[in-house]
Amino acid sequence: MHDDLSADLLDWYDAHARVMPWRVAPTDRKEGQRPDPYRIWLSEVMLQQTTVAAVRDYFQRFTARWPTVQDLAGAADADVMGEWAGLGYYARARNLLKCARAVVADHGGAFPDTRDALITLPGIGPYTAAAIAAIAFDEPATVVDGNVERVMARLHDIDTPLPAAKGELTARAAALTPARRAGDYAQAVMDLGATICTPKSPACGICPWRTPCAARRAGTAADLPKKTPKRKTPTRFGIAYVARRDDGAWLLETRPDKGLLGGMLGWPVSDWGDAPQPAPPLDADWTDLGAEARHTFTHFHLRLQILTTTVSDTTPSRGRFISATDFRPSDLPTVMRKVFDLADATLRHD
Repeated sequence: MHDDLSADLLDWYDAHARVMPWRVAPTDRKEGQRPDPYRIWLSEVMLQQTTVAAVRDYFQRFTARWPTVQDLAGAADADVMGEWAGLGYYARARNLLKCARAVVADHGGAFPDTRDALITLPGIGPYTAAAIAAIAFDEPATVVDGNVERVMARLHDIDTPLPAAKGELTARAAALTPARRAGDYAQAVMDLGATICTPKSPACGICPWRTPCAARRAGTAADLPKKTPKRKTPTRFGIAYVARRDDGAWLLETRPDKGLLGGMLGWPVSDWGDAPQPAPPLDADWTDLGAEARHTFTHFHLRLQILTTTVSDTTPSRGRFISATDFRPSDLPTVMRKVFDLADATLRHD
């Protein structure tokens, strides 16, 4: 039965595979074209916690600027962080560089071809290692993301809530992973979840697994997978200090490598906590902008009060002034760009 299910899904994938800039189409793959492990790795890192639609343009820019892992390994940290700005989860960008440099330094510029070897690289966890091993090298590794969990929960009508169900769902996915065409199969299950077995209003009538799907027969598909209720997301508060010098330069700082927004360029800010705690980077007459920059991270909401000032030549206690010609707002992470967008118009008219 497992072989039949896998074969049915691969037949569907051959006809309906999504077109993606990092993917080798099933017809091309059958003719011998192999996926580039570098492009598969880069896409998988970008796709963590992010949608395909959001990643496409970033992927195209990255691969145009750094077409090989050797090119990326030799890139300046600031350039990579700047190109990453807006994708979020910035530890991924730092690990991207560490991994690229490890591949070049320790593996001669060639990605290892097994899950076990891939998982030893910086920033590559169990899911990413399995995805690269399967998609790039056809190793029959079990690839389980949110789409796959949803498909397995419905196919087998598993009502154990996530995350408790992860082990059972992974075992079900492993049982269906074929020895041949493992890469196409891994992408097929993800495509099925993304386009047919969607979170809301699944298109069961055109699903290649509609007949064996236990949840469809039971009428429970729309309710699966079940999830343990989330805790209420807390809110933290802080202050962002936006200073502009008379010559147009902006006061910015590079955040510490570790922690949220690590290694990214941003405005000097106070600590984030239950209430804003003043921590100005220089002595000046600060003006409350009267507007907040609001942003949601994985585990909390952030509300930043914005204080602005225009100063003559002065030395800040932290950060550095960057000339207007060298400053690109697009290099800022999203929350810092929100601060800029709110403050820029005010400072320009002071």
